[in-house]
Amino acid sequence: MGEAVADLVMNQGDTMTANALLDDVASERLKRKQRLAASLRIFGKFGFDEGVAGHITVRDPEHTDHFWVNPMGRSFKQMRVSDLLKVDHAGNVVEGEGLLNGAAFAIHSRIHMAHPEVTAAAHSHSVYGKSWSSLGRKLDPLTQDSCAFYGSHAVFEDFTGVVLDVSEGDKIANALGDNKAVILQNHGLLTVGESVDEACWWFVTMERSCQAQLMAEAAGTPKPISHEVAASTAEQVGSHAAGWFSFQPLYDVIVAEQPDLLD
Repeated sequence: MGEAVADLVMNQGDTMTANALLDDVASERLKRKQRLAASLRIFGKFGFDEGVAGHITVRDPEHTDHFWVNPMGRSFKQMRVSDLLKVDHAGNVVEGEGLLNGAAFAIHSRIHMAHPEVTAAAHSHSVYGKSWSSLGRKLDPLTQDSCAFYGSHAVFEDFTGVVLDVSEGDKIANALGDNKAVILQNHGLLTVGESVDEACWWFVTMERSCQAQLMAEAAGTPKPISHEVAASTAEQVGSHAAGWFSFQPLYDVIVAEQPDLLD
């Protein structure tokens, strides 16, 4: 009798633990989707949209070979949590309704496959990012903010048109390496992070760093920050925690201004 009771208690305990884990996963999934929808609204607010181009993805916390992404043809400015698509690494939409952007799949699936430490990736055809990308150069450490990318971004030089082949996505994932960003030459910027928050923030501040350097070079000859100081500053402003924290005010404001994104 005692063993039967013990088994019952143990089974109940296992069930409770399993339910708690499922609740935790569901909570984390919702959080990631909310951050993703908010990031897309932020991109729209900041003018990073260009027709149907641009996409942000976040890895599913349970099915790690799946990611959530914005559907093609839905404006960043109108994106809601309920609009998001869940996609596997074979390109199948397993949840949600809408069109899957072929370039989003070709690029993001390969980044998520090659870099298990990457939770989220962001890309769009923002004005200053694509302008800077045409130069085929890394950003220089001209400002405190641009130091976040010092020693932590790369240039992908092999532009061949719209990325629809996963082999091209493999090349981009390889060029990214262990950096937080890659400049896609003649194309635009792509940033990644351990959270959607981080990936979105890196994109926002990288776009502004491109703008600042373009303006500085148009005005004269900028004076770069020394290697020692740039490297030290990168440790202060370029960490995962710094990227995550810098996003929080943007999230608070966009949710307050546009609460329907959480629908």
